[in-house]
Amino acid sequence: MAHIVIIGASTGGMPAAYEIKEALGSGHKVTVINATPDFHFVPSNPWVAVGWRSRADISFDIKPRLEKKDIDFIPVAVSEIKPEDNRLTLADGRTIDYDYLVIATGPKLAFDEVEGLGPEGFTESVCTVGHAEKAYAGWQKFVESPGPIVVGAVQGASCFGPAYEFAFIMDADLRNRKLRDKVPMTFVTSEPYIGHLGLGGVGDSKGMMESELRQRHINWITNAKVTRVDAGKMHVAEHNADGEVIKEHELPFDYSMMLPAFKGVDAVAALGEDLVNPRGFVKVDEYQRNPKWHNIYSVGVCIAIPPVEPTPIPTGTPKTGYMIESMVTAVTHNIKNDLEGKPVDREATWNAICLADMGDTGVAFVAMPQIPPRNVSWMKKGKWVHYAKVAFEKYFLSKMKRGSTEPVYEKYVLKAVGIAKLK
Repeated sequence: MAHIVIIGASTGGMPAAYEIKEALGSGHKVTVINATPDFHFVPSNPWVAVGWRSRADISFDIKPRLEKKDIDFIPVAVSEIKPEDNRLTLADGRTIDYDYLVIATGPKLAFDEVEGLGPEGFTESVCTVGHAEKAYAGWQKFVESPGPIVVGAVQGASCFGPAYEFAFIMDADLRNRKLRDKVPMTFVTSEPYIGHLGLGGVGDSKGMMESELRQRHINWITNAKVTRVDAGKMHVAEHNADGEVIKEHELPFDYSMMLPAFKGVDAVAALGEDLVNPRGFVKVDEYQRNPKWHNIYSVGVCIAIPPVEPTPIPTGTPKTGYMIESMVTAVTHNIKNDLEGKPVDREATWNAICLADMGDTGVAFVAMPQIPPRNVSWMKKGKWVHYAKVAFEKYFLSKMKRGSTEPVYEKYVLKAVGIAKLK
């Protein structure tokens, strides 16, 4: 009997647990280790931050859901990984041995890289549900006495979609409250142009996103490096295409949400260059395996992917939901093949499907694969995307509660439009 241990229980770890257990059956043991006892649907955090959702709406207790599928669950953080011994040490002192390890930790949020950034500083965040709840508390105070807003993503960020979403959601909420005319808004981003998204653009994302910002009277600064945040003031250096500073901005704000850069979590980053890159992200080969330790796999935001292209200000590459699910499916097949003495040969497509809410409308894009050059690249806008995002939230939460990672109808609908998880 092999023991497969998964670190992390979010949009990568939970599907991995269900899919691996289903593929391997009762003859092998699967254990999930997570720092907290709850699952949170991270894409809904921008809604939490304006009070359109609560924690209860987007979270559930993990343990009973996994136990129904005969999957063990330990709600304790991992403090050390010992790959030469195939062993983990937990924060409570326990040790766990494994035959295969799947790292799905998500990122460490690098607020410390910009002075004054983050919930412990002067800006809000929607990266976790706890941050989103704090952001909502600030939002409630803000709408009582509105003023300027600064929103966006700092240098090194790799997840730009939620910044755009939150800008548009705040805009919609303020319009609903008849307060929009009292709130100047500025979108600040390290992207070289609006709609770059860390992906070199998708379809007509540049024109479409610029148009949306313009129609909603949201100003923007691109190629932006946030140098410092003070109480009520953000210091931003704007650069040209050669990376030279062309203007220094001091942006006043009464409310701000800025996405940080990501790093690898401490227990993973501590292993050094054999496992991770300089930012602490897990190195993987085309089969999602670590090149040195072939029984260590990784999926999701915590893996190392180079930027799609050089940019004047550093931008990372996002790892979107369906892309992560394709990684999970590849890992599942490869662990199963290895146990059966077959070659490890399955590669994830890294195809991307994204629904971005804009409060009362939305944009959807498909990038196949996510990293260019692509076979398919398009972006569409419409109210249908807003409703599709709401429906997907309910659908994904239901899947995770039931332990069904790819229902038959989903599999065949996606196949019919040419979207697959494996090459």
